[in-house]
Order: sequence, then C-alpha cells, then structure tokens
Amino acid sequence: MAERTDTVHKSVAAQTRVPTQVSWAALAALCWCAVPAHSDPLPNDYPTSARVEFVQDCMGRHGGKLEDLYKCSCVIDRLAQKLTYDDYVEASTFAHYSTLPGEGGGIFRDPDTAKQKAKLYRTLEADALRHVDWGLL
Repeated sequence: MAERTDTVHKSVAAQTRVPTQVSWAALAALCWCAVPAHSDPLPNDYPTSARVEFVQDCMGRHGGKLEDLYKCSCVIDRLAQKLTYDDYVEASTFAHYSTLPGEGGGIFRDPDTAKQKAKLYRTLEADALRHVDWGLL
C-alpha cells in the first residue's frame, strides 16, 4: 500500500509540474508584453503632485468654484507645453518669491536671471489664463 501511495504522489507531482512550468512561461510572456512601447516619460510631463499644487493654488486665487478646477487644469497643461518641469519650478519660484522683502528676498528679485524667469512665468501664466477665460483652449 505504501508503494502505491508513493507512486500516486510521484504521478501527481509530475502532472502538476508541467502546468506550473507552462504557467511561469505564460506569466513571463505576459509581463514582457505588458511593458509599454514608450516607457520614457514625456519631456514636459509634470509630477501629479506639482499639478495638484498648482491647481489648488490657482483655484484659491480665482474663487474656488468647480469650474475653476477645469480652468486651472488647462492653465497648468498649457504651461507644461511651454516649460520643462525644471524650468517651471525655477521660474515659478522666482515669480512667487520675488516680492519677499529684505535681504532674504534679494536672491529672488535682484539678479537679472531671477527677473527674467519671473517675468517669463508671469507672462506664460497670464497668457494661459487669458486663453482659458476666452475659451480658446
């Protein structure tokens, strides 16, 4: 009886091994196929958190209504078309902190580069807001 039990266990083990190997091969093939054809991010693809922060700030400045959510989302999309994320961070930082008083704010308002980047950001943002308000997006 013990011999029969061992034979049954070996037979069952052999039968289950083939489907397991086939399953692993199929799983590997599926994983390989699941890799996107274009895995590099778009050059101006901003992190979701940066987009959310912009939209929340924008909504707060423009009334906070639901329609502002859509308008502000369009504004950040338009900025992303014009600026890489690194340029956006730098320009928006100079624009936001250029009004800081005293010596601490001097680094954000005094250098020519800071003035140019702040002006660029304000111009692009104003242009995007103007297009949103006119329904041109």
